[in-house]
Amino acid sequence: MVAAASRAGHIPDDIALMAVCKTFPAEAIKEAYAAGQRLFGENRVQEFAEKYPAVAALPDARFHMIGHLQSNKAAKAAEIFHAVDSIDSAKLAQRLNDAAQKLNKTLDVLIEINVGGEDTKSGLSPDSPEIDAILRRAPSCPNLRIRGLMTVPPFTDDPEGARPYFRKLRELRNRLAARKYPNLTLDTLSMGMSHDFEVALEEGSTCVRLGTAIFGERARTI
Repeated sequence: MVAAASRAGHIPDDIALMAVCKTFPAEAIKEAYAAGQRLFGENRVQEFAEKYPAVAALPDARFHMIGHLQSNKAAKAAEIFHAVDSIDSAKLAQRLNDAAQKLNKTLDVLIEINVGGEDTKSGLSPDSPEIDAILRRAPSCPNLRIRGLMTVPPFTDDPEGARPYFRKLRELRNRLAARKYPNLTLDTLSMGMSHDFEVALEEGSTCVRLGTAIFGERARTI
């Protein structure tokens, strides 16, 4: 991570390392925490809800929802997560804000962008008017902090295959930032996983999401 960030002229200390612990038990989270890890990502609300009692008291640990979030699970997500990195509608943003308001907490959120236009993935297309709708709703959602964008590009065996998609997300973020939405900095680009994080860092990622590289291969189900 340090080498890749340095190649791109970024300050390594400004890059966040998220440990993606989906399918791994609470004990794995605790082990990573003991080794110094503090930022964790989960894909499913129900899966993390089962682990939550065992890890909720870990000082300074932060848990992000990074998978697709259904509106009917917004209240539970607001309760157990510190952030939701997969907002894909103004309606969902409003529901999360209302849930966070009832809990007297503030959630950091990212807008998920489907840069590859894949039908099998969630997220908004880069040219969707819903992106603007979410950003313009920010003043009416005081319990949300919209920090930037997140993406999962089409998988390619060669990490270089992801570069155009990472670049596309960075360019979109730059265009949105230039519009100067009130009270929004959009300083976060969450992109890059275990097999392509170096390319993502070279293209400006500020947060990489690593699962296999930290916890090992996940158990495969038949």
